[in-house]
Amino acid sequence: MSAAGVTLIVPGRNAARTISNCLEAAIPLVGHDGLQEIVFVDDGSTDETPRIVERYPVRCLKLAGGGPGAARNAGWRSAETPLIWFIDADCVVEPDALRLLLPHLDASDVAGVGGSYGNIEADSWLARLIHEEIRERHLSMNADVNYLGSFNVIYRRDVLESLGGFDEEHFNGPGAPGAEDADLSYRIVAVGHRLRVEPRALTGHYHPTRLKSYLRTQRLHGYWATRLYLRHRGMARRNSYASFWDHVQPAVAVAAIAGMPGLAAPPFRFLSPVLLLVLLLLQLPMTGRLLRRTKNWQMLWFAPLGMARAMARGIGMSHALLRSIPDMLRSRQQ
Repeated sequence: MSAAGVTLIVPGRNAARTISNCLEAAIPLVGHDGLQEIVFVDDGSTDETPRIVERYPVRCLKLAGGGPGAARNAGWRSAETPLIWFIDADCVVEPDALRLLLPHLDASDVAGVGGSYGNIEADSWLARLIHEEIRERHLSMNADVNYLGSFNVIYRRDVLESLGGFDEEHFNGPGAPGAEDADLSYRIVAVGHRLRVEPRALTGHYHPTRLKSYLRTQRLHGYWATRLYLRHRGMARRNSYASFWDHVQPAVAVAAIAGMPGLAAPPFRFLSPVLLLVLLLLQLPMTGRLLRRTKNWQMLWFAPLGMARAMARGIGMSHALLRSIPDMLRSRQQ
């Protein structure tokens, strides 16, 4: 597969804190395993990112701020190689990541293959919890999947061309995490291609270290995921990364919050406490898996973190549903 040729696309916006480490890890890989070029797509940065990138031997494209989907599309459309490798600007690729990913593409019906995360912020309790959950999910996935994140993934260029690449209209959040990568995965699988995951192929990641910023990101995830599943309704039950019960949690959290004003009313006095208990119970399977694998009692903190995350996602979900009501009404009238 190395002879096929690979272009690495790194989209970024205001990535001054991480882009040097990202590029310094990736540049030594050029010339190995078919990697021919690195393209950085600056999606309207207002910090020092463009000046930092100028120091490195990479090709730079500049956009006005169309979001991560638009940045990735601009990157792969400017490339000439048959394979396109995407990593994010806050990721630091491991030296063997590309070598581990490529063999999966020896099968002609495999359209893409993705890797997993390492944890750069190992000193942060929050980052460790976030990382170990993601790692647990990746390790438990089957090799064939229907979802790949874009933080470390290779796609065939002809498949991107045939499907129009990442959605830039419905699931693309300018300046924020969207759901354009999940949407692309679902569309690829829907037309009969296979996707694979290789958990050994790692990119280190700067996981959040502050709870407030993490919950803000999760609120945005809840918003975009809701819009995503209104389009891909079959995936709302479960996908390769998340189960039905994962998808239920934001709704349970919203119902618990909504029930709080009725605590004093006799018929609904216990509704909110019961729903909060249900939400806590839904955290226990993952908490147990993390404890068993890591042998680290700090993983017990995953339960309250998962509840807080579900509430943040639930707020985002509610926002998306409210914004979708006019569209639903118009579609029924047509």
